[in-house]
Amino acid sequence: MTDLETTVAPPRAGPAWRRAAPALLGYAAVRALGLVTLAVWSAARDKSAHQLLSARWDSLWYTRVAELGYGYEVRLPNGDVHSNLAFFPLLPWLERAFAAVTPLSHADAGLLVSALASLAAAWGIFAVADHVYGRRAGICAVLLWAVLPVGIVQSMAYSESLFTALAAWSLYAVLTGRWLTAGLLASLAGLTRPVGAAVVAAVWVAAIASFVRERSAPARTGAPGWRRALAMLIAPLGAAGYVLWVGRHTGKGPLGYLDVQAGWRNGFDGGYAFARFVADKFTSFPSALAGLALIVGVGLLVWLYVICVRQRQPLPLLVYAGVVTLLALCASSYFGSKPRLLLPAFPLLLPPALALARLRTSRSAWVLGGVAAVSAVYGAFWLNGSGPP
Repeated sequence: MTDLETTVAPPRAGPAWRRAAPALLGYAAVRALGLVTLAVWSAARDKSAHQLLSARWDSLWYTRVAELGYGYEVRLPNGDVHSNLAFFPLLPWLERAFAAVTPLSHADAGLLVSALASLAAAWGIFAVADHVYGRRAGICAVLLWAVLPVGIVQSMAYSESLFTALAAWSLYAVLTGRWLTAGLLASLAGLTRPVGAAVVAAVWVAAIASFVRERSAPARTGAPGWRRALAMLIAPLGAAGYVLWVGRHTGKGPLGYLDVQAGWRNGFDGGYAFARFVADKFTSFPSALAGLALIVGVGLLVWLYVICVRQRQPLPLLVYAGVVTLLALCASSYFGSKPRLLLPAFPLLLPPALALARLRTSRSAWVLGGVAAVSAVYGAFWLNGSGPP
């Protein structure tokens, strides 16, 4: 049902950055529009756009880890314990490093890391889409990722942009047969967010599929088997290392990280809690409209994934997008955060990107420009209201 090949892509004409330049410039323009809109909206409400981006919600937890390290926790009246051990370390490490070599505060260093990582993520998404469907689809994929309703998170001192950058380039490395690079980037992704398991799964499944093909066609040569095996070994080291360290730090063994997440009332329940959350929306009106919108949204995700399969996306992309979506929808808490948790699932954007690429440039520009304006307004409204976590 899908193309399992991970051969090296043919050489492209001209430098890679020049090929990606339209996508990166378009991405920067969309993000600039979102930030300007946020600044104007926040000023009208006598709020600080800078604080909304760098010093609220998860940003505060990352900054505290960067400044003081791990060990901080908040005990709530209901007995829940919110520990900063729930936050993976790569973003705080980078914040600390940038703050040490620049005049920036840790919070501003987080914004700088996010800005650089978001550009790297945009480039990685372009590289993947360009490799699979061509340059026009790559540009459209990047712009669609930029104009997502929660795209403003890409400019916050959060870990979504950093994770997406590492995931996209790891997937590109798999698609082009650069196994050691793929394993290393997967390991770093595992140090960034728990959903790093999706990148590890993509590397493992692609490597196993490659070994199976090699056994069925032994005359066919490809990347040396030891490189694929070593990539499989390296890929989970980041996540596994941090989870084991948390277990030792808490004295609760290998499953200690699950206890930390339980303190936040977060876990994996197969989607039961989310289903109850949606069902509860239908007990009154107009909340029933929100429940209907949630059902439509989940249906849209499933529909996009089916199209990805039908369009024969490479197996690593299907595995990665499937695991990210599954983990986001089946988390047992923070239901309002699910759109943000789905932000790294960029392969789901490839079918609409391919459709846009087939339109005339002027028509696709009008579509993307209109959606960018709506996204900018929504992002400003969202952050000035309930916003993340």
